[in-house]
Amino acid sequence: MLTGKLVRLRAIEPSDAEALWRWNADPDVSRWMINDYPLSVAQYRRKCEERPQNSYGRLVLCIETLAQDRAIGVVGLSGAEPESARAELDIYIGEPEYRGGGYGADATRVICRYGFEEMRLHGISLWVVPENASAHRLYRKLGFVEEGRKREALRRGGRWYDLILMSLLEGELVE
Repeated sequence: MLTGKLVRLRAIEPSDAEALWRWNADPDVSRWMINDYPLSVAQYRRKCEERPQNSYGRLVLCIETLAQDRAIGVVGLSGAEPESARAELDIYIGEPEYRGGGYGADATRVICRYGFEEMRLHGISLWVVPENASAHRLYRKLGFVEEGRKREALRRGGRWYDLILMSLLEGELVE
């Protein structure tokens, strides 16, 4: 398991299906996510049971608190290829009481450290909407820098939003 100061990252289990369903149904969590269509709890259970094995190209982990052994979110690296040594980061904290408490920052540090040290990645990137100010601030605090902008790339509530591309290179992670 991958452990930080506040969190442990572990493989997603079938027993996580109800929490995943609840988190993805929460508008505060899913607002900026690019999701599939809504799924039932049974469909989440099936997805968890049939989930492909974590690999270099797609690593998806459950964020669990160290203090309570409670699942609170998901973090992952996807699209990694040895030729480019780069991957894309996705993260969310699903449990409302754990948002803003340092859990997301700790999980991001842990997954980035793993990406750089164990997967031998050179760069990790992510997309964020400027309106998600707390996430944008967090990524900057951790050392991510803005690389570009995809204009009007995400539609929510009848409005188009830009996406900002941010990246972190090996050696730039702020501890």
